[in-house]
Amino acid sequence: MFSKKAVKIPPFYVMEVLERAEELERTGRDIVHLEVGIPDFPTASHISEAAYEAIKAGETKYTHSMGLLRLRESVAGYYNRKFNLDLGAGQVIITSGTSPALLMLFMGLLDKGDEVVMSNPYYSAYPNFVEYMDGRPVFVHTKEDEGFSLTPDTVARKINSRTRALLINSPANPTGHVMYQKTMQGLAEVVGDIPVISDEIYQGLVYAGKDHSIFEYTDNAFVLNGFSKLFAMTGWRLGYLIAPPEYIRPLQKIQQNFFICANSFVQHAGIAALEGPQDYVQEMVATYDKRRKYILQRLKDIGFGIGSEPTGAYYVLANAKEFSEDSLELSRRILEEAGVAVTPGIDFGDGAEGYLRFSYANSLENIRAGLDRIDEYLNT
Repeated sequence: MFSKKAVKIPPFYVMEVLERAEELERTGRDIVHLEVGIPDFPTASHISEAAYEAIKAGETKYTHSMGLLRLRESVAGYYNRKFNLDLGAGQVIITSGTSPALLMLFMGLLDKGDEVVMSNPYYSAYPNFVEYMDGRPVFVHTKEDEGFSLTPDTVARKINSRTRALLINSPANPTGHVMYQKTMQGLAEVVGDIPVISDEIYQGLVYAGKDHSIFEYTDNAFVLNGFSKLFAMTGWRLGYLIAPPEYIRPLQKIQQNFFICANSFVQHAGIAALEGPQDYVQEMVATYDKRRKYILQRLKDIGFGIGSEPTGAYYVLANAKEFSEDSLELSRRILEEAGVAVTPGIDFGDGAEGYLRFSYANSLENIRAGLDRIDEYLNT
């Protein structure tokens, strides 16, 4: 018999939408995918070639549990250059994506009943990670007209003796919000000795202003990042965790026991991604921005509410209450009857109920076709 934890864990609705859409496609239906955050761009050729060459050279065995030294040096150098930091390779652990890194962190930080403060809406898996470690997620409900952003004042009211971390995400999933410098700095100050966990997986996908790293404002932080989004490498499963030096040894032991190491030849691809040409990344970001501008205007024209325009990642969390208060049922009808897959807001907490998340990690042609179908379905 399975554990109560396993039975209790909620479904990841975006994956359920995707899987149902694929079922419909197998019957011959044409479905437009605006639900998943999978870049439609191919991984750059020099990255793929690096992995191929590593396989040919026999780089298919275990690496150091913390990852290849050169890759860890590249990660530290990348952050140091971009944010004017002084991180060392010894602060970096290479992981098989950011989800294992988050799991490792909560394994290390939480005892039963310990609390992690996070925004609501939130990335779907965050509270599930906390609860699976017998912790307690503490939610701060955010406002649409403020970009669903945390504020230092609201976070301060949630801090108590059981708080073990503040979890932030910028640029954010599902909202696309990019946290302001003043806000990030204020959050770092208000939590005091409590560490900040900063999920920066969409770092670099910013279309107005500048994104920031929590390490610009405090050393008492953990950063999660990886190669899936900015380098179009979702299926490669390569990420990293940057931590204060005093936490590295416990995290390394967790990695050794539960994951051993990240894939060896994939780590060589990561080196190529960070050290190779970046022009294709700039082209992707420019393309995403064109799609962002288009989808925002079309959603408004259809009748969705956009309280604060997102400037990062590749998502829009649109207010759909004009059409339904039940986001799960609305997304189901749009998929089944209009042939467009979108994500119900309830996947991201009760603060997103009545909203739908649209991903523009798809071609402008497909985005246009999908929104045409939704417009016809909802407004005729």
